[in-house]
Amino acid sequence: MKLSNDEVIHISRLSRLALSGDDTGLYATQLSSIIEYVELLNNLDTTSIEPTSHIIPLDNVMVEDIPGKSLPREDALRNAPDSNGRFYRVPKIIE
Repeated sequence: MKLSNDEVIHISRLSRLALSGDDTGLYATQLSSIIEYVELLNNLDTTSIEPTSHIIPLDNVMVEDIPGKSLPREDALRNAPDSNGRFYRVPKIIE
């Protein structure tokens, strides 16, 4: 499928891209070749191919959740820009 310059201008407006006159012809050629390649892929027989999300099997590596010693409150609040001794103080955002 060959895209015209007017179609490329329309696509550029939809995607909020500013193209110069020289760019329009270049993008028309490039987009047309991409569409032709996708059409070629659409013609391939994939009826015997099972859909996959990855070509290799993936396994999540999980680390056992082991409770440990907590950071002392004083150390956690040491670099806070504002605290009241027990909590972080943040500006009020809800009225």
